[in-house]
Amino acid sequence: MTISPTLRPDCGSCFALCCTALGFARSADFAIDKPAAAPCPNLAGDFSCTIHQRLRPRGFRGCTVFDCFGAGQAVSQHTFGGVSWADDPSSRHSMFAVFKTVKQLHEMLWYLEEAGLRTFDPELADEAGLLSSRIATIAGGDATTVLGADVGLLHGEVRNLLMEVSGEVRGAYGAEGTETLDGGLRPGADLMGAVLANRRLCGVDLRGSYLIGADLRGSDLAAVDLLGADLRGAQLQAADLSRALYVTQPQVNAAEGSSDTRLPTRLSRPGHWV
Repeated sequence: MTISPTLRPDCGSCFALCCTALGFARSADFAIDKPAAAPCPNLAGDFSCTIHQRLRPRGFRGCTVFDCFGAGQAVSQHTFGGVSWADDPSSRHSMFAVFKTVKQLHEMLWYLEEAGLRTFDPELADEAGLLSSRIATIAGGDATTVLGADVGLLHGEVRNLLMEVSGEVRGAYGAEGTETLDGGLRPGADLMGAVLANRRLCGVDLRGSYLIGADLRGSDLAAVDLLGADLRGAQLQAADLSRALYVTQPQVNAAEGSSDTRLPTRLSRPGHWV
């Protein structure tokens, strides 16, 4: 499975939009409060991060989890023609707003690409392709086009297609291991700290579930729907996620794994995994 390079972040071609447009609150993930539209105090004049190699020990774990799905460089170099908000302060508000929208659009494209490849139904694959084309056209438009998009409507269309493909793929595996456990293995389940190690969970629908700190070591997650699941601190050592559904880089970055954790080919092994 491959993914278009346009959906991978290229920080060197971005005007640090994630470090400026977005805000965050002091927490376990961030050492300080930073309002939206304000540059991070760790931002250098060339848009690089002055503590990039020390983000986790300095209390900025959230920065190492974030992924813009390639929206940063697309907005910086394409939408605004390579002219930064620092060089043209009048573009600041518009650039930051466009970035937030394009990030959502690119994330939809990420999921649709997987859906198109995983479905067994040629008509669903075609539908995913057509929807991707529509979204890509909007994302590649000018600022007015991007900001005029009905993102909520697009989210609904994408969600419906993803759920249809999920049901198809999960059904082919057969949902085993779905016995009741702290409310059951189901969408939106509270499975924080749950012990799910060394189990065959193939075909389980865990979309939107809370898997914070869950023990999934050594488990087979083939065709497990993880769309929007919270994997912060989840233990994935020796787990097999290579055929899991709708896993993103931020989810993996937020979890704990090892060299024997199997990931989908389009994801990278986080540097903090031992």
